[in-house]
Order: sequence, then C-alpha cells, then structure tokens
Amino acid sequence: MNELSIEKRKLAAELCSCVDDEKSSIHLEFTIPGVKKEDIDLKLNNDGFSLKAEKNDAEYVSTGTFCCPVEIEKTEANYENGLLLINIPLKDPWENAYNVTIH
Repeated sequence: MNELSIEKRKLAAELCSCVDDEKSSIHLEFTIPGVKKEDIDLKLNNDGFSLKAEKNDAEYVSTGTFCCPVEIEKTEANYENGLLLINIPLKDPWENAYNVTIH
C-alpha cells in the first residue's frame, strides 16, 4: 500500500507593521497561533523578510520588503502566546552619505 503524502495548508500569517514615533525602528507583529518557537523560521536581509512557521497540518507564511534601510544585525524578536514581535532598527540615512566637494 502506498503512503499518501498530505501537504500542509498554507496560511497567511497575520501581520501588523509600523514605524515607531521616533522613526528609529520598524515593528513587525505576526499572529501565528499554535506554533512552537522552535518551528519558526524567520529570515531577514537588507531588503525584506521571509517567515515560515509550521504547526500540525498548517504552515503560516509571509514575505515582505522594508520601506527604509534597516540594521538587521540589531534585530530583536520575541515569541509568546502566538504573537511574534520583531523590532528592527532603521539605519541613519546619512550614515554613508557622500560629501560632495564644491569647486
């Protein structure tokens, strides 16, 4: 008898995102109920994010891009009671600015 492979249902992870009042960080809040912390795969790069979080017969997924340059190496994330909170500091837009010599 052949075993049937049952594919997990893909669900959109509910996302709320905003820039804080000081315009120093982006806050992402994912609602992913029933997922264990060790089953969350969160990837960031300079341009955006990818989230995959598995539970029994379902897989929450989400991808997106950032509105501004970010400092991904300073990201903080916490997961509790089905809510994944992520704080990503924004880069100073003038940090690597080129100073133009005027003749």
